[in-house]
Amino acid sequence: MRIIEERRSLLVPIVMVLFFFNTCHLQVMSCPMQTTNCTDQDRKLLEFPLNLEYLEAEFFLFGALGFGLDTVAPSLTMGGPSPIGAQIANLDRLTRDIVLQFAWQEVGHLRAIKKTVKGFARPLLDLSKKSFAKVMDDAFGRKFVPPFDPYANSYNYLIASYLVPYVGLTGYVGANPKLHCPASRKLVAGLLGVESGQDAVIRTMLYARAKHIVHPYGVSVAAFTDRISDLRNKLGKRGVKDEGLVVHKAMGAEENVAGNVLVGDKMSLAFDRTPEEILRIVYGSGNESVPGGFYPKGADGEIAKSYLD
Repeated sequence: MRIIEERRSLLVPIVMVLFFFNTCHLQVMSCPMQTTNCTDQDRKLLEFPLNLEYLEAEFFLFGALGFGLDTVAPSLTMGGPSPIGAQIANLDRLTRDIVLQFAWQEVGHLRAIKKTVKGFARPLLDLSKKSFAKVMDDAFGRKFVPPFDPYANSYNYLIASYLVPYVGLTGYVGANPKLHCPASRKLVAGLLGVESGQDAVIRTMLYARAKHIVHPYGVSVAAFTDRISDLRNKLGKRGVKDEGLVVHKAMGAEENVAGNVLVGDKMSLAFDRTPEEILRIVYGSGNESVPGGFYPKGADGEIAKSYLD
């Protein structure tokens, strides 16, 4: 009897160990052997988008309210410098309402990411008229007179907004298959869903005004989106991953429509971008190691800083 009891006492820890490893195999997140690799890879990929989320939050908050994170959620900045040149925009009621919704959504995105990874302090952002004017000059290959002012009116602000969420959403599409943890993929899927929605709203509002001539430049809204998309493709250096509001039918959905409210590849799937491509675009330099544009001192996080080093 004593021998049987001793064997039972030995079997219990063996069964527990086998159960642990079986559970670990089924649920990677609960497996200490996987945690280090999973956390480190995912941390880098989840931290990087904070650069874009900070930019979007500040641009939309200032555009709608005239103040930003320093007022509405100072703890999220982690002491990072206030953005340069951001200001309230001269918006009609509907546009201001929508932009304000976007603004609070971006605050939520920052909270969601920082709840998962520590993150980093808000990088220095240049949201000045001069910064946006340079993008437009580069897109058209000439200097606008007067310089493009994103805060002047609803048309200008929506065109400037066209620059923002789409770049971020392509980054989420690119990051998702590289993530190890189910919780990380769930977070990115949630972020991607709302960022895609924001981009769709902006594109739809612009599409409704596609033929409007933007004063005083004599250029249509659709032409602005074409040139901005062309510039992003050029800076990203990875082919066509960006399209304006109106395309040739051969580039439209199933080669049947010229309207392009939602941009996608030949099967209408969202394009993806790597962190390197995104940095080339938001720096405006076409080089992930040369900061500038909206990030005069460069983006933050391990991935971005590895190129600055």
